[in-house]
Amino acid sequence: MVAQTVRRDQYPTHYHATRSNIQSQRTSNYNNDPLHTTTHTTTQQQQPQLHSKMGGCASKDKKDSKVVENETAAGTGGGTDAEAANGGEGCVSNSMVFLSRNKSDTMVDAAVMEKMEAGFAKLAASDSKSLLKKYLTKEVFDALKNKKTSFGSTLLDCVQSGFENPDSGVGIYAPDAEAYSLFADLFDPIIEDYHKGFKKTDKHPASDFGDVNAFGNVDPTGEFVVSTRVRCGRSMEGYPFNPCLTEAQYKEMEGKVSTTLSGLEGELKGKFYPLTGMDKAVQQQLIDDHFLFKEGDRFLQAANACRYWPSGRGIYHNDNKTFLVWCNEEDHLRIISMQMGGDLGQVYRRLVTAVNDIEKRIPFSHHDRLGFLTFCPTNLGTTIRASVHIKVPKLAKDYAKLEATADKYNLQVRGTRGEHSEAEGGIYDISNKRRMGLTEFQAVKEMYDGISEIIKIEKSL
Repeated sequence: MVAQTVRRDQYPTHYHATRSNIQSQRTSNYNNDPLHTTTHTTTQQQQPQLHSKMGGCASKDKKDSKVVENETAAGTGGGTDAEAANGGEGCVSNSMVFLSRNKSDTMVDAAVMEKMEAGFAKLAASDSKSLLKKYLTKEVFDALKNKKTSFGSTLLDCVQSGFENPDSGVGIYAPDAEAYSLFADLFDPIIEDYHKGFKKTDKHPASDFGDVNAFGNVDPTGEFVVSTRVRCGRSMEGYPFNPCLTEAQYKEMEGKVSTTLSGLEGELKGKFYPLTGMDKAVQQQLIDDHFLFKEGDRFLQAANACRYWPSGRGIYHNDNKTFLVWCNEEDHLRIISMQMGGDLGQVYRRLVTAVNDIEKRIPFSHHDRLGFLTFCPTNLGTTIRASVHIKVPKLAKDYAKLEATADKYNLQVRGTRGEHSEAEGGIYDISNKRRMGLTEFQAVKEMYDGISEIIKIEKSL
């Protein structure tokens, strides 16, 4: 029996979750309740039953076993950047690429097709406002429903969460990197809509963190900014995303991440904590620090992103608790730099140092056109989210002016605990909106310039 009490809510320096609640237009339990703790008790026998009722990758447990056997016999080989960029077999291990594929490997299972058709009909008849419903027309559905990635992922694996949760804001995930290309007729318009005009003919610029010393403290007197945080998501090259990962792959990835992070030095030096077999005292400390994430919400569960929980999951933080990495939560890696106060420069430099150091040892999945690839299409490109918790009581009295100023700099204003929450004590969460079509430096600079302007206006009132 595996019992885990884990929470995925707020950090001591930021009370919101790392996900920006983009899959749901409603307030989610873990984004907005800092006191929410859930106990998950599951057995190893229960897990396959949960997965077998899902479609696509979820119904290929036997295939997973065969793949693992072949990987063991032939050795696991990672894909190349060029392969990933072309949306081909970039995240497929060499042994998997060379596995022979018979007709059944390329055909969509009848049961999966039946579920897909029923889900599409249900969504079409609903009053859902999701981007999935907006762009999954009958023509697009018919064109994509018979397609399968080399991992066996079908259209159902992409849209299942949106089918089961009509209140989704987006409603689609990528089960593997190849899905972004194979199902581009659906992903591209959703990406363009969400990322404000990033067209299928556009190309995300090369990664560029710029001059890491360009940013200073946006609030040196400490009057307004409570805390600052910058995070990014990364996927490990050579592995699919959560729905297609085998338990052996989860464990292998955790081992690589743990080894890599254990080699970090200086202010990044810390310790990795696997969720499996976690000591109760350690677990409680991580809960008290608001570091410990819980098993995925209903949107991630429906997307089949929580297989073999908590196997292969873990948390790393440095000794100062200003640097944190989540392993195999929603993304392969969530890399987070944070601290109290408004010293964005220090927070940004720490993140850049960590990302560059980790990438030397673990290649990241990257697409020539879309930038860095992750499980959710809302988190592509730079994947950067830079945010502050800020007190602006005078400007808050004219909320329209606060939002107008934020919009001018492409910033998003949210409540203290994330989207659709209240600003407790007049504290707002303000972050950059744009992640695609600009560099990492430009994304963070938009936040820096916007917050500087907001503080200037607050002082003048």
